[in-house]
Amino acid sequence: MKLLIVDDSIIMRRAIERTLNSDRFEEIRLASNGSLAVEEYKSFRPDVVTMDITMPDMDGLTAVDLILKIDSNAVILVVSALADKPTAVEAVKRGASGFLLKPITVDSLQAAIDDILSD
Repeated sequence: MKLLIVDDSIIMRRAIERTLNSDRFEEIRLASNGSLAVEEYKSFRPDVVTMDITMPDMDGLTAVDLILKIDSNAVILVVSALADKPTAVEAVKRGASGFLLKPITVDSLQAAIDDILSD
């Protein structure tokens, strides 16, 4: 399986990569904003995308929209520090497979990935 991690924070990208770098994902790629995520998605076609919302250049919700236009079956887990319920509802309404609130733990991230992959 392939994973695309999208976050403007290199610390967060590396933390998610370390957490999910296991036998489950053979290849992991990173993107620092929504525009790069969309381009990477086109060429990489990952099985799972983790997507931050607040990023420069293109926000995560716009990137979710564009990725789902490319592939309506894309599996996208929004991982965000925005703690309000409307943001989570909006992400899922737009087609995200799930929503995880930062700060994340190893267990919460692995459980969220397990949950969206079991659907």
